Amino acid sequence: MIIDELDRLVEKLDLERKVRLLTGATVWSTHAEPDIGLRAMVTSDGPVGVRGEGWDERSPSLTLPSATALASTWDDDLVRLLGGLLAAEARRKGVHVLLAPTLNLHRSPLGGRHFECYSEDPLLTGRIGAAYIRGVQAGGVAATAKHYVANDSETERLTLDARVDEQTLRELYLAPFEAAVEAGVWAVMSAYNGVNGTTMSENPLLADPLKTAWGFDGVVVSDWGGVRSTGPAARAAQDLAMPGPQSPWGEALVAAVRAGDVPEAAIDDKVRRLLRLASRVGALDPGDLRDPSLSADGPAAFPDPAERGDHGPTPAERGGHAPAHSERGDHAPAHAERGDHAPARALLRRAVAAGTVLLRNENSLLPLNPSRLRRVAVLGPNAVTARIQGGGSAGVYPVSVVSPLDGIRDALSGTAEVVHSPGVHLDDRPTPLGTGNARNPLTGEPGVLVRLLDAAAVEIHAEHRLTGRILEPARIDSAAAVEIRALLSPEADGPWDLAVAGWGHVFLEADGRVLIDEEVERDTDDPATVHLSPPYRRARLTMAAGRDVELVSRRRLDPGSGIASVLAADPPWRDDEVELAAAVELARTCDAVVVVVGTTEEIESEGVDRTHLDLPGRQDELVRAVAAANPATVVIVNSGGPVALPWCEEVPAVLLSWFPGQEAGHGLADVLFGHAEPGGRLPTTWAGRALVSTVPADGTLAYAEGLDIGYRAWLRQPTPPAYWFGHGLGYTSWSYESLSVPPDAVPGEPFSVRVRLRNTGERAGREVVQVYLSRPETGVIRPARWLAGYATVDAGPGEVVDVTVDIPARAFQHWSAGHRTWRAEEGAFTVLAGRSVADLPLRGTALLGPEALRPELLGERSPILLKAP
Repeated sequence: MIIDELDRLVEKLDLERKVRLLTGATVWSTHAEPDIGLRAMVTSDGPVGVRGEGWDERSPSLTLPSATALASTWDDDLVRLLGGLLAAEARRKGVHVLLAPTLNLHRSPLGGRHFECYSEDPLLTGRIGAAYIRGVQAGGVAATAKHYVANDSETERLTLDARVDEQTLRELYLAPFEAAVEAGVWAVMSAYNGVNGTTMSENPLLADPLKTAWGFDGVVVSDWGGVRSTGPAARAAQDLAMPGPQSPWGEALVAAVRAGDVPEAAIDDKVRRLLRLASRVGALDPGDLRDPSLSADGPAAFPDPAERGDHGPTPAERGGHAPAHSERGDHAPAHAERGDHAPARALLRRAVAAGTVLLRNENSLLPLNPSRLRRVAVLGPNAVTARIQGGGSAGVYPVSVVSPLDGIRDALSGTAEVVHSPGVHLDDRPTPLGTGNARNPLTGEPGVLVRLLDAAAVEIHAEHRLTGRILEPARIDSAAAVEIRALLSPEADGPWDLAVAGWGHVFLEADGRVLIDEEVERDTDDPATVHLSPPYRRARLTMAAGRDVELVSRRRLDPGSGIASVLAADPPWRDDEVELAAAVELARTCDAVVVVVGTTEEIESEGVDRTHLDLPGRQDELVRAVAAANPATVVIVNSGGPVALPWCEEVPAVLLSWFPGQEAGHGLADVLFGHAEPGGRLPTTWAGRALVSTVPADGTLAYAEGLDIGYRAWLRQPTPPAYWFGHGLGYTSWSYESLSVPPDAVPGEPFSVRVRLRNTGERAGREVVQVYLSRPETGVIRPARWLAGYATVDAGPGEVVDVTVDIPARAFQHWSAGHRTWRAEEGAFTVLAGRSVADLPLRGTALLGPEALRPELLGERSPILLKAP
């Protein structure tokens, strides 16, 4: 018999110490308990990088493409490798728990956090999310599946109540989280919102299905500030309240347990889970409590991670969920820990190309042949300052950024001249000062001087920073104000736009002249806005190029107002008509044109949903004018989610880059000039309008569309979207030749289909083979068609290949709310295979027969077989 060592550790703690462990010690870390060998665990936001314990540009992060870009790869192995890269980054920064991946669905393209989620499809989301989790956790770092559940929009996100019927909840929104648990995820984050009348930190869904039916044995951590009650949240399956040290638990929870309002057994279970997580990430070492004689059936319960080789959990700790690979070289590149970023950058560059979607390529304009180019124009506001990530808590400071302009210039160096014009100006947030235009007035170093002042305006701390966007200066209790000082070196004559941001009293002066002196009242409780996006106050000042101006901004640190401060400056802009005309004229003089258009942080960011899908400013006008001036025009769309493309039929080539991460320019240049194939396929439908709203009515958001979101909804529309789910072109062509389907299928067991296809082009290529199911004659509610499986294949010119696509048993099943179980109808299902949900040239039939009712085939979780009406 093996004595449960976790129980022994729990028994050593009194009630006060147990409850203390259940609230964070700080904003980002948990409490230590030295008496039982428990060290503090550090958490960090993701998913595109590992920021660490705070917001500090002096501690940059390798920055991956956005979640939408990763899902566009449809490449589980690549995503797993990227997860391993993140694990190495986490270890380098002393992080135990990565707060990613985000497994919410693209219910609506208007969702402001669309870029941070993978797909509109639950199967694709689940598979990509599982690959990410396995990669991270094989490196000994916990992944966190979030935000559980139905956190699919930002409007009133802290308080909205999502009303979702049980079948829809199970088949769509819970499905990716179930896949995460099957992948062995170590943490799950409960969402801010409520579901069907109960806020998620108190919701029974945390217990069932998460911990009971699915067998999740990890920690349920709250979203930051998501625990709002003592008794109800503690009686629920919520385990850890973040951040700390203040929360509704603490002394109030101790009192509730002693009053009999919360069972102490519930506290013990939460602590046990926390200790299990600590053992998995190497933060628990009970020392002499480990007695091998107590574990006669196996090794000690807490093996040193360094002794395991894979830096992951033992099979027993995983609950039997072994990762696909455990070699350190696959999952946890040591180079990232050493600070050698070259191999990591190569992987990130590969990921950019793999997620880039070629939407359109008339007359095979792409790839461009560098030997035929003498002059190339790179136009658009995002060409120089491309968005590599979305806004909000997922943001990181990248190690470096390669813009599309720089990437193209590098690729054509010595071959062609590359010229640039923005074409249009986007009226977005002001640009924080940086090392390129500002110096510390005290030292002369590029950057700014940040000072903390006490109530008497006396300096109590000073530090050199690299940006005027200071989200977290040093934390000193006596600080009453934050001051940012800088010498601005204007590169152009004229009226400059200056700005400061912060809550409370804000102040700005230039060379002693007061420009802003104002009170800014806080008008939101959303933490993303309070701590990351305080409002700006602006002023205009005429300056002369080359003449330094000393700027001084201050903001008062009021309780509850956050500590973020920003000092920003933007140069004079040319008139819009002049700017547009200059870009068009430049296009006329070039052999090819690349126009980079996209969204802004005001449009795609945590805390706010979009109201429409149009590109901001005059970008549509720019594209049309440039395409009319030069027929060799390529448009790169730099957005995290769908945008309207009213000009798509007027442009020969359109690439979708998503938010491509720090190697954006190099990866896009690889695609443009044919060094890499555009490997992406759409993980979400692209259209010019949304079919469902993200705006609650009286605090309630009704998921009245049921199972029909994304492509499922568009299949029922009279007109098609611009580009279907799964769409994406390569640089070769394919012929789908045959589909082999097993003669019968057994509910409760997976099966495979075989697809034969031929590369009919002149280049080697990669294809994503997609398999869908439909059930035209059905007695239950189903979508018209749904993704059942996918696989990738590589082939040379003229090569014929067979690819096997695995179909999970769940693909045939539906959730019966009346019986509260998964069931399957007997009879015929149509199997379709092809290149997208709307391009499926191959068709077959799968039969579910009564032989599946044999007792030996029915496990505890097998569905009940129903005959079709």
